[in-house]
Amino acid sequence: MNTLSTRQAVALKLCQGLGVATLLALKQKIALPKLFSIDYAGLLHLGLTEAIAKQLRNVDWHRVDHILALCETQKLQIIHYFDLNYPVTLTHICNPPWVIFCRGNTALLNCPQIAVVGSRAASRTGLEIAYDFARQLSQSNLLVTSGMARGIDGAAHQGAMDTGEGTIAVLGTGVDVIYPQRHRDLYWRIAEQGLLVSEFLPGTRAHASHFPRRNRIISGLSLGVLLVEAEIKSGSLITARYALEQNKEVFAIPGSIRHSLSQGCHFLLKQGAKLTEHVSDILEEVSFLPENSLYIIESEEPKESCPILQNLGYEVTDVDTLVQRTQWPVEQVLARLLDLELEDKVERVLNGYIKLARG
Repeated sequence: MNTLSTRQAVALKLCQGLGVATLLALKQKIALPKLFSIDYAGLLHLGLTEAIAKQLRNVDWHRVDHILALCETQKLQIIHYFDLNYPVTLTHICNPPWVIFCRGNTALLNCPQIAVVGSRAASRTGLEIAYDFARQLSQSNLLVTSGMARGIDGAAHQGAMDTGEGTIAVLGTGVDVIYPQRHRDLYWRIAEQGLLVSEFLPGTRAHASHFPRRNRIISGLSLGVLLVEAEIKSGSLITARYALEQNKEVFAIPGSIRHSLSQGCHFLLKQGAKLTEHVSDILEEVSFLPENSLYIIESEEPKESCPILQNLGYEVTDVDTLVQRTQWPVEQVLARLLDLELEDKVERVLNGYIKLARG
């Protein structure tokens, strides 16, 4: 049997340290379902670590079945990397999620999308702009994707759905967990009219480290990212940096130079983001993409040849040095460093970054 079952996919999801890159490499050697029947020595022979081999030989099938039962009861759908319903766009990002849990209309996953993101503490003007842009994007047959946070995210989801169209919310919690609580009504409206997505197991509560991770999925699903309002140090800017690394379009709405929420947008404009005043500014860029290649995104370089890792040692190296060594733009270096941090391959320390031995 070469077809991977949902049960087996969830079991692999529970195996810590086992990601898509490793599974793709294993798939070249063996049918993935056979991983559960090979002995410990055989797993080591395939090149797996002792820790992963032990986990595969001692799968907690009771926990796997509990997750499956929970998803069935709550009408949650499970889509793994090799599932036909897995969104093509996510296969092209660095560190794609092995499994996504969904509530709602999964057909939306492969629709052309624009991410609309921004500050949780948005101004009234910012909220109105996010709502209006999302509404007009939806009317132009572009699905609006965001993170269901308070502020810009919530306004964008509302604007999209008020046209009668759907929207996608990528969560930093389990797909069955409502966060923030003030968005309870919004959550259920999206579940009914759009789609809720998460890579985290059902029941997973909010944690600060989850939100940067989910941002790569928001940008990964989309043709481009529109930043409405954001401070320099914000999750929205992380989403935009992911978009830059994923070769996606980045759009930024300018604001007052006296307003801190304009700083993130102005920073991106200096980096080459498109100054956006009207939805037509977005449609002009997106229209250049042939309809049949909307989701053929330039693939990432193989992880083994990552220039950042090649030029980063176990001594502290600052970002400027990495820019000089790789000859990459600073925003691309920062975006790749974020991914490598998430993969536990590098660590941010005082005055720079260091490579981790396990990386």
